[in-house]
Amino acid sequence: MKRWLNWIFPAILLAAGVGLGFFAWPLEAQQKNILTAKKVAAPPTLDGVVEDLWKQAAPLTVKVVGGRNLPGGTTEVTVRAVYTADTIYFLAQYKDPTDSVRRSPWVKQADGSWKKLSDPDDKGGDNNLYYEDKMAILWNISSPAFEARGCLSACHTGEGKPYGNKYTKDPGELLDMWHWKGVRTGPVGQIDDQYVTNTRYDKEKAPAAGRKSDPKTGGGYADNLSDDKKGPKFALKGNKPAPPYWIVDSEKEPLDPSKYKAGDEVPGIIVAPFTGDRGDISAKHAWKDGVRTIEIARKLVTSGEFDVQFRDLKKQYAFGVAVFDNAQVRHAYTPGVLKLGFE
Repeated sequence: MKRWLNWIFPAILLAAGVGLGFFAWPLEAQQKNILTAKKVAAPPTLDGVVEDLWKQAAPLTVKVVGGRNLPGGTTEVTVRAVYTADTIYFLAQYKDPTDSVRRSPWVKQADGSWKKLSDPDDKGGDNNLYYEDKMAILWNISSPAFEARGCLSACHTGEGKPYGNKYTKDPGELLDMWHWKGVRTGPVGQIDDQYVTNTRYDKEKAPAAGRKSDPKTGGGYADNLSDDKKGPKFALKGNKPAPPYWIVDSEKEPLDPSKYKAGDEVPGIIVAPFTGDRGDISAKHAWKDGVRTIEIARKLVTSGEFDVQFRDLKKQYAFGVAVFDNAQVRHAYTPGVLKLGFE
């Protein structure tokens, strides 16, 4: 009965919209959520293909819950980790019914104008129709609340946005957020390296609340928007219609509207690899038969002040996982705390 109560009460509170910042998840659940990184002599090839080397690492399978568009709002994520003398690698796999890449493209209209596809139910930053698949790993750097309660300690609802905000409790508390974005960073082989502070939501001064991005020296993604903001400015090579639904910056061409007929689509986003701290994390992905595979690599220790540092291999590092199925913000998350340890 005690174990049943431990789990049913958080579920009831969450369904009612009550914050769970005070709630400590059962010790027995925490003890089962350990991912152990295996030391290997040679690294895996980062290509989105699962090679035999990954069999050396014990898998950790966790359920993520509460996500928009996923069947029943949930899926199971299986994670493995290996490391070499200076780099750690992760393999993440989960069921994802659709490969969502049609991220708000421009559509040529019969009268020659352009219309950008959008979710009619989006009340501001809550697109669940024309978006992309994403996956995130949130690491604790210096938050006691996250260490004890995981992702729920940083998520806050009912604060001026349809799905809440992310921020830590007190000044100086940081989280490291690895944010894979299927359209914006996936095609250039990276994860968006971001972080979370204690900044509260302010519509004018801090619309993203505590969610921030590591510094960059170049690259990144930007909307494909004409100077008059009424259509796309650039096109894929040869002015071909989408797909793909992204334009690599080094390959973009000026849009020639005469090349398109009514109904043709042009990508709504231009992408380029990050340089600087924001580009610290490499990733390659694949989607096949309803299964998403992402391989990730990052140095154990970086120079970034907003990065988790895997300097002490005798420690355990608290983290959480989130899955976005064609959803801008309504992600599925791991209740409780996951921990990374090193063999």
